[in-house]
Amino acid sequence: MTGSDAAAPAVDTSRPHPARVYDWWLGGKDNYPVDEELARRILAVDGTVVRGARANRRFMHRAVRTAAEAGIRQFLDIGTGIPTEPNLHQVAQEVAPESKVVYADNDPIVLRHAQALLHSTPEGATHYVHADVRDPDTVLRPAAETLDFSQPIALSLVALTHYLGDEAYGLLQRYVAELAPGSFVILSQVTPDLSPAAVEKAAEQFRRSGTPFFPRSLAEFSRFFDGLELLGPGVIPVTGWRPGPEDVAAQAEGIVPVYSGVARKV
Repeated sequence: MTGSDAAAPAVDTSRPHPARVYDWWLGGKDNYPVDEELARRILAVDGTVVRGARANRRFMHRAVRTAAEAGIRQFLDIGTGIPTEPNLHQVAQEVAPESKVVYADNDPIVLRHAQALLHSTPEGATHYVHADVRDPDTVLRPAAETLDFSQPIALSLVALTHYLGDEAYGLLQRYVAELAPGSFVILSQVTPDLSPAAVEKAAEQFRRSGTPFFPRSLAEFSRFFDGLELLGPGVIPVTGWRPGPEDVAAQAEGIVPVYSGVARKV
């Protein structure tokens, strides 16, 4: 299912969805009372989450810009979330207007807003796939209608792997196997290392709501990059990955328990 003209499935407002919880933390309006309730409960036990959500978003911008400046002209963003400007394609196409971007997410709310993801430059292209990361074929087949998998692609799974259990490693390997040499992999993930008590309380709130949540240690997160060539500065807290002025200021505000990394397939 590609583009925004497909019929949107019904939105389940009886349970919170991570994309909508994240939207509330970012100050968005595309969430429901059940999402806000969970977002507030987590914020009450982990005061870093709003700062973390914003820092994570800025990391995505910097990582995508890095990939585009390195010559990448194709991007596959899985777990897109509700559009928040600047979107990934806007960052990529600012560097290289001919960039092609495919977004993928399984939240019907994101599908309803997909039109906001489709405003490409004339030289480039953007498309949206309504699909679940756990079913790679439903992501990859339609993505291949826009992206040329024989050429390098930047694969982005930002703030997504902590919603996946041990299957996350095999899933990432499946996606990476489809990428041409020279492709980039952009990841970020909540960790218990930097704020263990607060992160465990937040994780418990997610689990009670019916959302699996798997914070990972430095070693566990680093496993995602096995067989890939890490770009400097390697695996590092999200505010420290090639920080800009906003990130330096955010570091002074306190801990953000999120690891990040960008690697190249060789």
